[in-house]
Amino acid sequence: MTDLIVIGAGPGGYEAAAHAGKKGKKVILFERQYIGGTCLNVGCIPTKTLLKSAHVFAECKHAAAYGVEDTGTPKLNMVKAQERKAKVVATLTKGVEALLKKSGVEVIRAHAEIKGAGKVEADGKIYEAANILIATGSKPATPPIPGINNPKVLDSTSILALNEIPETLAVIGGGVIGLEFASFFADAGSKVTVVEMLPQIAPVVDSEITKRLQMAMKKKGVQFNLNAKVTKIDGSTLHFTDESGAEQSLTATYILNSTGRTAVVDGLGLEAAGIEFTKRGITADESGRTNIPGIWACGDVTGRCQLAHAATREGIAAVENMFGGKQKIRYTAIPSVVYTNPEVASCGKTEDQLTKEGVAFKKSVMPMGVAGRFLVEYEGESGTVKVLTGEHGVILGVHMIGGPAGEHIFGAAMMIEQEMRVKDIFEIVFPHPTISEALKEAIIHAE
Repeated sequence: MTDLIVIGAGPGGYEAAAHAGKKGKKVILFERQYIGGTCLNVGCIPTKTLLKSAHVFAECKHAAAYGVEDTGTPKLNMVKAQERKAKVVATLTKGVEALLKKSGVEVIRAHAEIKGAGKVEADGKIYEAANILIATGSKPATPPIPGINNPKVLDSTSILALNEIPETLAVIGGGVIGLEFASFFADAGSKVTVVEMLPQIAPVVDSEITKRLQMAMKKKGVQFNLNAKVTKIDGSTLHFTDESGAEQSLTATYILNSTGRTAVVDGLGLEAAGIEFTKRGITADESGRTNIPGIWACGDVTGRCQLAHAATREGIAAVENMFGGKQKIRYTAIPSVVYTNPEVASCGKTEDQLTKEGVAFKKSVMPMGVAGRFLVEYEGESGTVKVLTGEHGVILGVHMIGGPAGEHIFGAAMMIEQEMRVKDIFEIVFPHPTISEALKEAIIHAE
């Protein structure tokens, strides 16, 4: 009998399948579309590949600040950028396929439907296993806005296929996805306007950091309409009410719908199998268990934490637990990154969360410029590291903007996971010169 059936080959599913295979378990992985899932094919990787092209383009325009002259007039060729994106995706997809093969995982390209505990149907055939892990991910949400279903409105998947830089772009939603695309197209030369219904962009990020991000994006020409509600779309014209309630409209080459993502639960047979789920996704505890013994879930489909690395952690934890382990996930220690230019990285509680929870804390805010390497590599730019500490100096939250913030937020994740204190960081040596030194400076100044 098969030990594990995994439905979905995204970061949660394929990593869980490979992990179980390495443990000597017999594993079948069902995937109907993308090996590597949304993240690898039409999400994280292609988005970051294009963002890198935009970063290089922006640096070329400011090369003189570093003493590099006579570079000519830089131009971003989207066709070539798309070709590079496709090459990167293909390389990584082959890597995932090789991982699964090496781990002994049987991959079946088909839609799978759960027929009860331990049973899955695909292409008219019943497969049985001791455990089933649902890792079907998420898809772009489509809000009930009149006119949203027209060719001028793109979502986070279709906009990745553009071979042109639109003259103007209207972005519905100031969350992580919307901001990353706004940053890319602004750097690429588009005139970008963001329309967000909340009073703050990136609402899951520390509010002090988001204010700095908004200012940085305004400098590159991005316009923001906050407290604004989209009422309808007429062709390429977006209609909305502003914060005063007045009717406004703007016309753009394209309109991007980036109002979030919704769990992929249709066609899985959840109701018939008795698996509990809501509009947010499948209900699973911190061990990955659903209400049905032997059926597990991880990643975006649970609606808990829509991050690729969180899905991987959840999938591996579920595998460990289904085969006798006792793993739980400390969600406050899962880092997140907004890949705008400048980058934003966070881990742990925000200042607003701690205040709302009534938790006493101290705050330390340090410019990244205290690290010599930041001044060397980011001429004319600013960056900030914010550290929140609690009782006995325990590190509760770290929030950064600027430079390669995403590359050293893992250090903060480790500190929060291990409940480290400020005095513990005194004993850790940070390499010099690195931008990570700004993180240590912010921490040791927290007490």
